Amino acid sequence: MFRGRLLLLLAFAIPVVLVSLVGVGGYVAFTKARVDPLTTADAIVVLGGEHDGREAYGISLAQQGLAKTVVLSDPYGSSDPTMKKACASSTTEFEVLCIPPTPSTTRGEAMFTEELARERGWNHVIVVTWRYHLPRARYIFDQCFDGTVTMRPTPRAYDFSLVEWEFTYLYQIAGFVKAGVQGSCQDAASD
Repeated sequence: MFRGRLLLLLAFAIPVVLVSLVGVGGYVAFTKARVDPLTTADAIVVLGGEHDGREAYGISLAQQGLAKTVVLSDPYGSSDPTMKKACASSTTEFEVLCIPPTPSTTRGEAMFTEELARERGWNHVIVVTWRYHLPRARYIFDQCFDGTVTMRPTPRAYDFSLVEWEFTYLYQIAGFVKAGVQGSCQDAASD
């Protein structure tokens, strides 16, 4: 009888503890992720994701004189109205490049950034993405980009439920595991 109650208690306690650990750990690691101070850079790289103002934010950083080039990751296709508008935003002060990543992942975005950096002599980029994506994006860019990276979140609030936050944290953790397994982009290029 005691053993049955103990097993029942553990059956409830273990999932609660795991969910709590993911929630608290995710909040600290992802929701409160470190944001780098803004400095001038060679380019601003806006990662793909939802159209949450990130394209406009990246372009506004260039308008403030932080870089002469804005690179917008464009996995959306040619009919996307937000990207059509953003990709046509070049001025005499800065250029806007729209590039589809291959593969269509953060790793693909880091790889095209490294390629552009070699071609154009870039040493420093500002990367714009979701706040909770900053740690994983930083890790992947460290694997694939040889220069300095300043990580900046899209300025917005996230109105997620607790379940959505748990899913988001688990997704980011899985992405870290995948990036760790994939290893350095230079290792992949030499295969």
